[in-house]
Amino acid sequence: MDPSGGCPHAANARLLSQGAVTAVVLPGEVEGMAVLGHDALREFLAHPDVAKDAKHFAALRSGAIADGWPLKTFATVQGMTTADGADHRRLRSLVSKAFTARRVEELRPRVEALTTSLLDGLDRAATAGDGVADLREHFALPLPMGVICELLGVDAEHHDRLHRLSNRIVATDIGPAEAMAADREMVEVLSTVAAARTDDPGDDLISALIAAREANGDRLGPHELIGTLMLTIIAGHETTLNLITNAVRALCAHRDQLDLVRSGGASWGDVVEETLRWDSPVSYFPFRYPTRDLTLDGTVIPKGTPVLAGYSAAGRDKKAHGPAADRFDVTRGGETRHLSLGHGAHYCMGAPLARMESTVALSRLFARFPDLELAVPEAELPRHASFVGNSVQALPVRPRG
Repeated sequence: MDPSGGCPHAANARLLSQGAVTAVVLPGEVEGMAVLGHDALREFLAHPDVAKDAKHFAALRSGAIADGWPLKTFATVQGMTTADGADHRRLRSLVSKAFTARRVEELRPRVEALTTSLLDGLDRAATAGDGVADLREHFALPLPMGVICELLGVDAEHHDRLHRLSNRIVATDIGPAEAMAADREMVEVLSTVAAARTDDPGDDLISALIAAREANGDRLGPHELIGTLMLTIIAGHETTLNLITNAVRALCAHRDQLDLVRSGGASWGDVVEETLRWDSPVSYFPFRYPTRDLTLDGTVIPKGTPVLAGYSAAGRDKKAHGPAADRFDVTRGGETRHLSLGHGAHYCMGAPLARMESTVALSRLFARFPDLELAVPEAELPRHASFVGNSVQALPVRPRG
């Protein structure tokens, strides 16, 4: 795996031509595997002999993984994404109430108001910047970051710092010292936030999690609380940030598809689903581990191997999506099957919120700026330095009305 990231699609196509499951070398010369094909990934994500708990990670258990390994947090953070069975159900049940369809709909007016405010800010930034502004910085980032932090009960003073740390934690090209420093600082910030909510509880998720912990001491431990907050903040804004960014890039490059939506030939929900399939916000997500030698699509994945879920590859798998899988087409409708929000017990709990935020953001963005266009060629946009996140680091646009 290239730790510097970049656009994954050419490499994905090459790997898919060789099979749905492949061996990979992770940073630090750690041997792993990736599941790339749609059908194989769907089976793998819900397989009863595949675990998330790092106690099944053979190389980590044997001491072969050094401190500061850039992917270690994905394996060892205590929370829903590294728990199995009853532990997973317990942790998920504590958080899930904040992400029900009803709760998401209650958040819609706040999302709409924040979107309008951010569009005003994008307009001002463009005016100050000779007609060009970074849509990612001024719109795609503060919307999901603001919503998830408000839901959790994280004060605005921490938002920028938490995003910077999230970005470091999901990076795959950083050294051991920087990786450990980002982890330590993230824990410090979240501990400060949790302490503030302990002293002054409110109508927010952190206060509810603390109350649950105090009501029954073994229900949510202190490390689980910090781990849950870390995972919720990272997953709650990084993926939606990438989703909105990738959708805008796709629509600017496919004006015929944008015209279809604006004329009523497809919905903004169709745009979101096709973006999830065509340019998944997450490229390769760490980790799952077979609890026995597992044969998948004719390939053996040895017990204890760290396995990446190849969402961006599965989204363009021609065996699942047909010969036109590489084409961005918002009219696929019900045929838009994708795994970009997961599958099985670990299906993304925040999916309803991500979909609502994205449809509100895109519909209002292009209503306000129907002639919005990229300010630089697509090929010149700087990519994420990670094979986990799949997007660009900046999106300079001309927001024209």
